[in-house]
Amino acid sequence: MDVASVVKIKKQQALAEEQDIYSWPGKAYPLGASVKKTGVNFSLYSKHATQVVLHLFHHRNDSEPFLSFDLDPSIHKRGHYWFVFIANINHGQVYAFQVDGPWQPDKGLRFDKNKVLLDPYSHAICFSDNYQRQRAIDAGSNMDACMKSVVVDHQTFDWQDSQSPRHSLTDTVIYEMHVAGFTQHPNSGVEQAKRGTYAGIIEKIPYLKSLGVTAVELMPVQQFDTSDAPEGRDNYWGYSPINFFAVHAGYSIEQDPLAAINEFKLLVRELHKAGIEVILDVVFNHTAEGDENGPTFCFKGLQNRTYYLTDKETGKYANYSGCGNTCNANHSVLRRMIIDALHFWVTEMKVDGFRFDLASVLARDGDGIPMRQPPLLWSIDSDPILSSTKIIAEAWDAAGLYQVGSFIGDRWNEWNGKYRDDVRTFWRGDANCISRFASRILGSPDIYGRQHHSPHRSVNFICAHDGFTLNDLVSYNEKHNWANGEENRDGDNHNISCNYGVEGPTDIVEIESLRHRQCKNMMATLFLSLGTPMINMGDEVRRTQQGNNNAYCQNNELSWFDWTLVDKYPDLHRFVALLSKLRSAEPTLEWNMHRSLNSVLDSVEICWHGVEPNQPDWGERSHSLALTVIHPLTNDELYVVCNAYWDPLEFTIPDCDQSDWHLVIDTSAESPHDIYAIDDAPRYPHNSILVKGRSMVVMVAKTPD
Repeated sequence: MDVASVVKIKKQQALAEEQDIYSWPGKAYPLGASVKKTGVNFSLYSKHATQVVLHLFHHRNDSEPFLSFDLDPSIHKRGHYWFVFIANINHGQVYAFQVDGPWQPDKGLRFDKNKVLLDPYSHAICFSDNYQRQRAIDAGSNMDACMKSVVVDHQTFDWQDSQSPRHSLTDTVIYEMHVAGFTQHPNSGVEQAKRGTYAGIIEKIPYLKSLGVTAVELMPVQQFDTSDAPEGRDNYWGYSPINFFAVHAGYSIEQDPLAAINEFKLLVRELHKAGIEVILDVVFNHTAEGDENGPTFCFKGLQNRTYYLTDKETGKYANYSGCGNTCNANHSVLRRMIIDALHFWVTEMKVDGFRFDLASVLARDGDGIPMRQPPLLWSIDSDPILSSTKIIAEAWDAAGLYQVGSFIGDRWNEWNGKYRDDVRTFWRGDANCISRFASRILGSPDIYGRQHHSPHRSVNFICAHDGFTLNDLVSYNEKHNWANGEENRDGDNHNISCNYGVEGPTDIVEIESLRHRQCKNMMATLFLSLGTPMINMGDEVRRTQQGNNNAYCQNNELSWFDWTLVDKYPDLHRFVALLSKLRSAEPTLEWNMHRSLNSVLDSVEICWHGVEPNQPDWGERSHSLALTVIHPLTNDELYVVCNAYWDPLEFTIPDCDQSDWHLVIDTSAESPHDIYAIDDAPRYPHNSILVKGRSMVVMVAKTPD
């Protein structure tokens, strides 16, 4: 040992004695940093480590620890777990690890004693002002440019007896949103310090209520690495997790990891008070560490092969996520960590559900082969702590595994990608799609009927964060991702979009009118379909990304919610808000979630029509469809006409005994005559109706007073 090292150790010992900081053997459970009355217990999993050092820092910017503990395996290790108890430290203590062991990449072992590692169970992560992702890739120490973990004591927040609204899926309307993007724009009306924060969303709760939103689905709030993006850009979306427990500190007013915890809890509390649930978009399929050329932050340097799927011959990373690595989710250690993380978000942070990004990855075994009975997914399905939460699968992955309609269990709901595609196809006017469209508005019985699933198994959406916004869907034929720095190669090429004559914005009144009507057509279809509707942030006011369908690295006005659009398109905002009220008020749309989709459809009288009653056209060139739906208990009746043909068509309206038809929706009409509340719907006195090209009409039968 050199002289400098001896001097450093002596200084640390003197400081430890002065502050009365000392160690005890500690316990292997619970994992992570656990605050006790007299100090903190640390526990870490690493099966093949030969040395573990715990470092304590005064501050996130410290380039050297003020105290280090070299854990003796004869005292501080049992089985595969390293642990130590440090007396007289507490909430807010900054710490990190260095771990040594075999460097055998071809065998999946990538220990590097020079790299500073996070605690995988840490509930808060801090970044040095000098943080550099590249330093976690390059050889040598990154002590002066690393992330560090922070000890957290959660016993300080006042929940004020707030409770989860726990809406049934029958009553749920989901609003998918980006935490920062929702209020980041200077025109948001939110004070500057709160823009782009958890606190900023609180100020917009009245707006969410005005839309009839019952649940917000937050894009990733697990701590992520914003620098995991092309040079000069940010990872804006957050699908680059560093850790599964820590709240992303960048979304807090103070940009502080401990303040972020309380600010996030405050958001959840206030949303719950307003009757709005919180669903998290969680990423357990990959991490920010990337492939063999990526950085070492945590998992790689602890027990690489436990956490990632690697080739058993070469050690290269499997890439079923499309993001460089794939989590070994069904390994017992990682499976337990994911369950522990979900428990944490539910019990400590009080969230109401989860949308699992690329959930089909979580069905793969240690060799990457899809499993018929994946342990992790079944554990989530049957877990008692998670039993009252909403769990939603993005039931596919980036390597071609597509499980929409075949995902495991009874509790799981699914993003219905086929709903998105078939509704887009129909309203664009494509041929040979009429039968699929009919199935989608009835809850997709061709997909979900065989498994006897709930009518709400299908989470229906037209647009989501990934892909075109609703405005861009009707304004662009092609993606325009040039600003991403990947020469427009990124993003999906299959958008099922149409510009109706001009690529991008236009002043041509006829084109703009058609685009606006198509937005209403698709929104009306979404809310009137059987299933759980999800709105993409800003689609209710035609938010645009200027044709960029993969804005993951665009942390700027291209992605942010432009609040001037609320005043520019008030009629569309009103249209969506009234659709939400219609969905909750009209008995025909209230379906029993405890029955199977097939039993619901069997108990409801549905009649299909074309331009003449009971004469539907199911031909491959058909572009229009009508139906009546009669509620089995109330006998309330709806008549719905969807005309995706480019010319007007006259429909003969079916008779309804002892009732009069009242016009609820006509997407071709100017506001406020495009949609009415049920009680205000005007009587329609004629026996036929001319439905304009590419428009939708909805009527309700009401008995005269």
